Amino acid sequence: MYIIAGLGNPGRQYEKTRHNVGFDVIDCISEKYNIDISEKKFKALLGKGTIEGQRAVLVKPQTFMNLSGESIAEALSYYKADPASELIVIYDDISLEPGRLRIRKKGSAGGHNGIKNIIARTGTQEFLRIKIGVGEKPPGWDLADYVLGRMKKQERQSVEEVFEKAVGAVGLLVNGQADRAMNEYN
Repeated sequence: MYIIAGLGNPGRQYEKTRHNVGFDVIDCISEKYNIDISEKKFKALLGKGTIEGQRAVLVKPQTFMNLSGESIAEALSYYKADPASELIVIYDDISLEPGRLRIRKKGSAGGHNGIKNIIARTGTQEFLRIKIGVGEKPPGWDLADYVLGRMKKQERQSVEEVFEKAVGAVGLLVNGQADRAMNEYN
């Protein structure tokens, strides 16, 4: 059973912001694999289904970004899933330009508060990640204002093109093909 979590903030005011690209990718996965994400459990919206022959739970934490680990840790515990082999987290990365994607098997939080909280709540840095580039904040900008802001039209188009690649990467990851996914999509 795979737990596939997209990070973001709940509420209309955060839709299509840089920080919510994880939610956006989960919506794309939901659409492709016909998985309804309307169940409320573990302080999240979730949906259960099958992705490339593997059972999966799609999770959109509703705890706000900085407390994402609360929701994800509850889901992992309930489904007795191993983070190192059965958790995939999808989130924004300001160190990647819009339109870029990076898959990692493990790593530090890299300054991302949602990832910091997941590491703190699960007790491990070993889980699969799909990072979606949203671009570096301009000089003089506050980081929170930047990630909670909306992208320019061209940036948003570049980011949306990466969503399909992220969905393809998830299809490989759930079948134990992390190295192939990294070779194809990084």
